[in-house]
Amino acid sequence: MKELDVVELIKEFNELPVGTQGAIVLEYDGTYYEVEFFDSTGDTLGVYTTPCDVLEPVVYN
Repeated sequence: MKELDVVELIKEFNELPVGTQGAIVLEYDGTYYEVEFFDSTGDTLGVYTTPCDVLEPVVYN
């Protein structure tokens, strides 16, 4: 995963449910990312330092 990738939570994190999507805005060291999470209308829910083990990349077909 890299900066600007869209990601999705695979585990609940910081009171955000599984499936919440966000965009990586900063990569720290490959194990943590700064992610801006958003709701289904595109409104920002928050920006959090997020461990990589709760994220997976979103793949668009």
